Order: sequence, then C-alpha cells, then structure tokens
Amino acid sequence: MASLLDKTRTLIQANLHQMVDTALEQNSVAVMKQYVRNAEKNLDDLEDAAATIGGEARTMKRKYQQYKKEADQLDRNIDALLMQGKTDLASAAQTELNSKRRLQEQYHAQWVQQQREYDALRDARLKLESKLKTIRQEQREMESLLKLAKSKEATVKAIKSLDDVMGMGDGDMARMGESIRSRLDKASAHSEMYADRLNSQMDDALGKSEIELQLEERKRRLGLGAAPSYEADIDDADEMQADM
Repeated sequence: MASLLDKTRTLIQANLHQMVDTALEQNSVAVMKQYVRNAEKNLDDLEDAAATIGGEARTMKRKYQQYKKEADQLDRNIDALLMQGKTDLASAAQTELNSKRRLQEQYHAQWVQQQREYDALRDARLKLESKLKTIRQEQREMESLLKLAKSKEATVKAIKSLDDVMGMGDGDMARMGESIRSRLDKASAHSEMYADRLNSQMDDALGKSEIELQLEERKRRLGLGAAPSYEADIDDADEMQADM
C-alpha cells in the first residue's frame, strides 16, 4: 500500500512544465503519453485498493460498534447483579466485560487506521485524476502545436526550394519562379478585393434594410399609410373622365 501511494504521489508531483519542455525539445509527446499510461494504471490500482480498504474499514467499524454495545449492556448487568447481591455472577460478568472492552478498543483502533488509509487513497485518486485531466489537455495542445510546426516547416522548406530554383540555373528557371510568385500574389490580391467588395455589399444591403424598417415603424406609429403613387393618380383621372 505504501508503495502504491508513493508511486501516486510521484505522479501527482510530476512537473508539468518540465514534461512540456522535454516534449518540445524532443519534438514528441511520448513522455506525456507515458505519464498518461502510468497514471491510468495507478488509478485502476488505487480504485481496487480503496475499495478493499474501505470494505475493511466498514467491517472494523461494525465490529467495534457491536462489542461496544455488548460491553455497555454487560456494564449495566454488573450493576444490577451487585444490587441483587449476586457477587459471583457479577465477577464473571466483569471478566467478560474486560474482554469485550479490549476487543472494542482493538477494533476501534483498526477502524480508525483503515479509515485513515481509505481517505488517503481517495484523496490521492482525486488528485491524480485532476492531474491526468490536465496532462491530457496539454497533450492534445502539444500534438496540435507539433502538427502546426511540421506544417510550417514544410512551407518554409518549399519556399526555400523555390528560392533555390530562382537562385540557380539559367534565366528561364528564375523567370518561372518569379512568375509563380506573381500569380500567387495576384490571386491573393483578387481574393482580398472580392472579400472587401462582398463585405461592402452586405453592409450596404443590411444598412438599407435597417433604414427602411425604421421608416416603416415611424409611419405605423404616426398613423401614416403608404403615399399614393403618381401612376395611380393618372389611372384614377382617366377613369373619372371616361365616366363623364
């Protein structure tokens, strides 16, 4: 049990920053993965040990309470026997009471000890679970960072290769490299202008819609209907002339 707790404390006290630094230096998260494997195994062992110790603590407590109850009853019986003048029976009862009190004290001490170990195991398990959760989060972040770093390294390598192509060989190769760069720059500029134009159109449309909604709301509040159109006035005049 002590060995298990020692291993757990070592895992709990492990320096997270040191693990991250080691992983970065080695360009690998293997050290963190090994910690996770060790912690998961210790958690399983702690759970089994805690269940065992917890069960024993309950047993010790139950026996302590049982002997205490029997001893208390004997204590009362001895008083009653003495009051009845039954000294021999009281003496025998006193002997039995002494035995039960000793057992009561022994089981009480064992119960306290087992309960203390049980609480220590539970506390260690909770702390290790918390540390394991943190390590897992750091591991996922490390993996993402390493993937990004590898991607950046690949991009830098590709650009360097292009620079090498432009810096060596005949003029046609250099012009080809410059042409590729120009096409990339032009495509990026087109993309930016299109995005700006689309954003502007969306802003104009949304702004116009907002103004129209505000005016309509004012008209409804003032009791104003839609103004008649010019074409409607002409149609009405024509109809009146035809009737005449």
